[in-house]
Amino acid sequence: MTNSTGGAAHVAGLMPGAASNTLANEDLLPTTAAQRHWTWKDFAALWVGMVVCVPTYTMASSMLDQGFSWQMAVWLVFLANCIVLVPMVLIGRVGPRYGVPFPVLARASFGVKGANLPAVLRGLVACGWFSINCYFGALALHGFLNIVGMNLAGPADGQTISTSQFMCFLAFWAVHIWFIWRGPESIRKLEVIAAPLMIAASILLVVVLMVRVPSGQLFNLPAKVVEGGPKTWAALTGLVGFWATLALNIPDFTRFARSQKDQVLGQAIGLPIPMALFSMVGVIGFSASAILYGKAQLFPDGLLTQMGSVAAGLGLLVILLANLTTNVAANLVSPSYDFSQCAPTRISFRMGGIIAALIGLVFMPWKILATSGGYLFTWLGGYGTLLGAIAGILLVDYYLVRKSELKVDDLYRRGGEYEYSNGWNLHALMAFFLGVLPCLPGYLAVSGVVDKAGMPAIWLTLFDSGWFFSLAVAGTYYYLTAKKKQ
Repeated sequence: MTNSTGGAAHVAGLMPGAASNTLANEDLLPTTAAQRHWTWKDFAALWVGMVVCVPTYTMASSMLDQGFSWQMAVWLVFLANCIVLVPMVLIGRVGPRYGVPFPVLARASFGVKGANLPAVLRGLVACGWFSINCYFGALALHGFLNIVGMNLAGPADGQTISTSQFMCFLAFWAVHIWFIWRGPESIRKLEVIAAPLMIAASILLVVVLMVRVPSGQLFNLPAKVVEGGPKTWAALTGLVGFWATLALNIPDFTRFARSQKDQVLGQAIGLPIPMALFSMVGVIGFSASAILYGKAQLFPDGLLTQMGSVAAGLGLLVILLANLTTNVAANLVSPSYDFSQCAPTRISFRMGGIIAALIGLVFMPWKILATSGGYLFTWLGGYGTLLGAIAGILLVDYYLVRKSELKVDDLYRRGGEYEYSNGWNLHALMAFFLGVLPCLPGYLAVSGVVDKAGMPAIWLTLFDSGWFFSLAVAGTYYYLTAKKKQ
């Protein structure tokens, strides 16, 4: 087999064997030239549709709740997304050139079977995020039903979710199945339609709040005092981790790009600035709710239900749309491909998405989100550590070891260049564990599994910089061992 600079040319050769090839199915094969029609506008709309969601809103409000000033909160959001844009664009370049999704790209570094590890890790994280966004959507649906007179009960004392909220969770969950069944093109169309509507709704909310609260009062609330002060480095790591999942599986989308320029320009326009601007909506909502109603609301549904029935009804419908657009794009596409990687002949894109949705049912996001600290630092920082190591290996392998050259045919067959040791690259596995393991003690302490007070400070520091540490260590080790192998 020879090197390829365009994966689409290999589809014709791979397709006849796809039915008998245990590493291929129609969803994992390189995209054809006809399928690569997404423009920069599609990618910008994709990102705006994913950015405008409740988790982004609560990102900034969580930071205010952790003692940050609003200026520092918004600046850190912008900085983190500029940082994560770099691997996003670099890994995304694989898509237009070779047309392969993330789990197939991972075969080049982890091996044709070893790619199951990063695929499953990425897929499970997406299942968790899918569940979290379903919960936010459920809260919006629950609030909307109360606005129209259903009088559904909220959680009782000691509860984190009521029976009626859980039923809304199931209903919102079910809506996502239609989009995963229709495939990536239906998701693109949803984002293009929804993005301008959500931008308009966000602007309207800000205008209404700033009319009700003088800007001098709104932006001059004293920062909350927390023990030990705000944890800047830990927050930055967590914020990078927010989209670290997409930095890995962005080829799942860029494989449909018309050109490299389209994916680079669309992502640059659609990610850092919109993230900062929408986090600013969270800052304004958090501060305005404290001034107007005496209690700072971490989530937008809590604010909207206090603003009157019309505002609440419209706002909650927008939240439903926002969480739907984010969820189907960010949290169902990836695991659909990832779980398909584990058994290509038995699990299609559709079946992978259904598996992801079913796994999402067993997560309990209402517990993860019980405290702002648990949401921002434990959840985001913890999984960001894992994904930093994978990103480091992918980037080093593709750019430094292989010089951007892949043998596409070998990605889909046993016994080729990416066979390594029975399908597993032991150097990639070792690089991954070396990047992640030093951060685990700090993660266990922060998450409450072990006593944080008795944990040496060095382990907590490593966890606070987990994504950066794991990316650097895993990438460096992989480079040294891969160069020796060559």
